[in-house]
Amino acid sequence: MANQSAQLTDVFYALADPTRRAIVGALGRGPQTVSALAAPFEMSLPSFMKHLSVLERSGVVRTHKTGRVRTCELVPRSLTPAERWIAQQRALWEARTERMARFVETLHEEETARDPVRRPRR
Repeated sequence: MANQSAQLTDVFYALADPTRRAIVGALGRGPQTVSALAAPFEMSLPSFMKHLSVLERSGVVRTHKTGRVRTCELVPRSLTPAERWIAQQRALWEARTERMARFVETLHEEETARDPVRRPRR
């Protein structure tokens, strides 16, 4: 359980930065070289590589080197724990919202039953 929690934390940390999210988005279209990935960003290559290393450590991105060219690819299954956690949170909040809606409807029905000719408030 602790390992899963650490993995989830790593994935969310990796995705917390807009540059890293943009890298993930670009890799969603297919593997790319580091130089091709870095081109759209106005930062030095060492700074870009720091972002890439965060993504690699989290397991979201995998790189391999062929000769002098380093190619990056997305590891979609690494996002599964985050997807699962978000789905659980969504289910929890949707259930709470439904309970709140039922509660409000019940209150409204009770008020209507007590005072069928309700005057509008001013």
